[in-house]
Amino acid sequence: MTRLAFLSLIGLVALPVTAHAQATSALKGHDGNAPIDFEADRIEVQDRADRVVLSGNVHVKQQELTLDSARMTVAYANNGSTTDVQRLDASGNVVLKSPSETATGAFAIYDVNKRIITMLGNVVLTRGTNVVRGGRLVFNLVDGRATVDGSAVGGTAQPGGRVSGRFTVPKRDANAPAATQPN
Repeated sequence: MTRLAFLSLIGLVALPVTAHAQATSALKGHDGNAPIDFEADRIEVQDRADRVVLSGNVHVKQQELTLDSARMTVAYANNGSTTDVQRLDASGNVVLKSPSETATGAFAIYDVNKRIITMLGNVVLTRGTNVVRGGRLVFNLVDGRATVDGSAVGGTAQPGGRVSGRFTVPKRDANAPAATQPN
């Protein structure tokens, strides 16, 4: 594997360690305390259960993070006159977007307090022309690190429980000196 291909691999799977400034996730340091805006075809407030169920073309936005799905349950803590959103559970054609990457899957759990998004079920993480596929994606909004594995959670893993993907390699100048490999 060439050094550039290896750096591309690290740049996609461990987002903060890259050779290109663009490869750092736009969600690194995401403010989980920012307001969460939503749109949906239907909303059902289940106040006794401290949750809200959104259904039909659900679109949620918090700063530069968007989360789209068919259905979403929002769990909150009722603190008297205020509500404190704790967790968002999305299902059905889930799409997570930031300015630098897009991830899709069957389910997503956004733990607002821990600032971690976990996606499950035929997950695909795309950044530019680089793509990684697996059974589960864990996205840490604090450090911008994404981890993909072939987890068989819910029976939706990649064949053999493996991660697969494609990394594009930029065209190289044929006259440039070859990189030496470390011993």
